[in-house]
Amino acid sequence: MELKIGGEVEKVNGKELNYADFVENYLSRNQPVVFTGLTDDWRACKDWVSDDGKPNLRFFSAHFGASRVQVADCATREFTDQKRIEMSVSDFIDSWLTDSSSDEQSLLYLKDWHFSREYPDYVAYNTPIFFLDDWLNLYLDKYHMHNDPESHQDRNEISCSDYRFVYMGAKGTWTPLHADVFRSFSWSANVYGRKKWYFLSPSQHHLVYDRCGYMKSSVYDIFGDVCKSKYPGFEKAIWLECTQEPNEIIFVPSGWYHQVHNLEDTISINHNWFNAYNVSWVWDLLLREYHEAVGYIEDIKDICDDFEGLCQKNLAANAGMDFRDFFTFMTRFALANLVLLHQLTTDVRNMDRNSSQMARLLFFNLENIQHVALKMKSESAWQNRGINTINITETIDDQSFVEFCNAMGTTYGTMYNESQHSQTLQNLEQLNIFGSHQHIRIPDDLLAFVECSLKLVGK
Repeated sequence: MELKIGGEVEKVNGKELNYADFVENYLSRNQPVVFTGLTDDWRACKDWVSDDGKPNLRFFSAHFGASRVQVADCATREFTDQKRIEMSVSDFIDSWLTDSSSDEQSLLYLKDWHFSREYPDYVAYNTPIFFLDDWLNLYLDKYHMHNDPESHQDRNEISCSDYRFVYMGAKGTWTPLHADVFRSFSWSANVYGRKKWYFLSPSQHHLVYDRCGYMKSSVYDIFGDVCKSKYPGFEKAIWLECTQEPNEIIFVPSGWYHQVHNLEDTISINHNWFNAYNVSWVWDLLLREYHEAVGYIEDIKDICDDFEGLCQKNLAANAGMDFRDFFTFMTRFALANLVLLHQLTTDVRNMDRNSSQMARLLFFNLENIQHVALKMKSESAWQNRGINTINITETIDDQSFVEFCNAMGTTYGTMYNESQHSQTLQNLEQLNIFGSHQHIRIPDDLLAFVECSLKLVGK
């Protein structure tokens, strides 16, 4: 079936674009774009590519060969994804090199390798300024996302520690149609090789769902045998396409379905991330996943001792977090933004706060946290279950939270060249910006807390 191509993804020189332009033209509009010129100084572009211009696969075997990684068998479907195999990097490289000299290729694709987490001292790249406002990975550098004691994995489990990945695959490997985890943004940089991308905007997602409209039953391969009775609207879909060249970085907006094919042997670096511009998408997805989880086990509701607890457990297993996790995440971010805002307004009390881009971003973050909290408040499941109680005093006394605030302050100072306003915080015990609020239990508490605290910092 031939696709209807409506256009190509725009390409721009990243060196000629500032952060405000990126926000205005792409981030806030949720539009894809390809950047050139941003990888010139990356160590990965030197170490991972041989002098003859081919991928330096033996380098990976020699330096990182013992790592255990997930490898997709692109020729074998397993449920809604490709079959996954665990192996060492050395074994994967050996298989790749063996296949390259054979007439038959197995089409193995190394995906989701948490390279930066596993090798923090090897700085392969620097995240471009456009993607630094990354709430997801900033948070996971200091906290676990899911904290159910029955299913919690230790920090030494690399598998769920962050969303910064390396992908490696031979020509012909590919990724089926999907929208990214959490409906996050993502960016992908080709260190070596070329990729072909096909994008479908969120407004057309209904055309690739099955007739029941379940999100977990979308088209698997847009070039495969797409069943017309199951996906009657598929032929109406209008796609954007893009050929991503070596050293180019593509920005993938929230909720855009995409399918990707490696036109050559390829090595790429990929991040998933979200922030104030798309955190509402995260909640919307979580809520849909929750109602799906409820629907799947509705028939045992009357005989289950803790039906809501089971629904939340299933939600965490399917979505990577439950309501409690998301509420804790949002509350900690609200606290951190208020701490930084207090520090910033103290530093610049004799100047117009609106002249500080960093201050404007912190206010924007808090406004969007309030917006999402209002949406959370309307969900009845909050009344069905005792949500986490967050003690503000204990939180700000925690060294992990101090480090979290410092990392956020450094990031925002770098983005806006306002590092003079992001001095290292030592302790937060003496802060008096939280009013009488000591505990946050439900969205109403979060809303009242943020509103009160904003008044105390002069909003």
